Amino acid sequence: MGAVTFSSSKTDISPRLLPPDAWCNHVPYPDPYRPVIQSNPGEDYGETVVRFIEEQLFGRSLPADCVAGILVEPIQGEGGYVVPTPGFFPALRRLCDKHGILLIADEVQSGMGRTGKWWAIEHWDVEPDIICIAKGIASGMPLGVTLARQHIMNWPKGAHGNTYGGNPISCAAALATIELVQDGYMQNAAEVGEYILDALEEIKVRHPSIGDVRGKGLMIGVELVTDRNTRQPAELLRNEIVTTAFQHGLITLGCGKSTIRIAPPLCLDRSEANEALEIFEAAIMMSEAKEHLVAT
Repeated sequence: MGAVTFSSSKTDISPRLLPPDAWCNHVPYPDPYRPVIQSNPGEDYGETVVRFIEEQLFGRSLPADCVAGILVEPIQGEGGYVVPTPGFFPALRRLCDKHGILLIADEVQSGMGRTGKWWAIEHWDVEPDIICIAKGIASGMPLGVTLARQHIMNWPKGAHGNTYGGNPISCAAALATIELVQDGYMQNAAEVGEYILDALEEIKVRHPSIGDVRGKGLMIGVELVTDRNTRQPAELLRNEIVTTAFQHGLITLGCGKSTIRIAPPLCLDRSEANEALEIFEAAIMMSEAKEHLVAT
């Protein structure tokens, strides 16, 4: 229940036994495509969000010395595969250092080489204090890891326990996964991911229902809109594209209001990427032909 309280992507998965602000406060993610906070002239939107935390949250309702840590996804996952602006993480690191707050990176979706680096936060040359790792670390076998600075994890013996921690089969899978990622899959994710992003930008030109293409490595989001000027989310169209693509042999998954996440295996090669891109664009064309799905 404690972990679920951190999520704000859906109201139906939030715990109802505690008030939502009992011990966790949410701040808008620095989404450059859908900004919700007014920036100062020339200000990086990520810096705007950090300034909001400093001035509005810490300055009005939550004293900074009451904050243990700031938990953030380096690339937002369930919320829409959003890539923050360049100034966000450097500014957030400075804020945490200023107030003695732990910076915690949730790399459950974005870690283990998926973005072309071991951890997505490395794209901004920022080191967190704690990294949360799961999913990709053991190639589907159940395993989670908390990686932290030594002074944080220097607990006395017996202070922490886990019933299923250290499962030998999952650990063996993790060791094999780490070797594969290190020996080529991470580099492949960077190269093939860049190839797919370029191809999707070309597809975007041909399809006005695509509002935004973003991502790093093989963590890519395609956001669908009813109109590029208003950026009105096209949720029905997104759902139809996902269904149509699946019917033609391509598995994708929605996230956010109207985004399709593209997160293939890190071993994907260019020929497989081309096949997937052909199916994906065909699914877009077939779905766009259904006028009720793209109407405002």
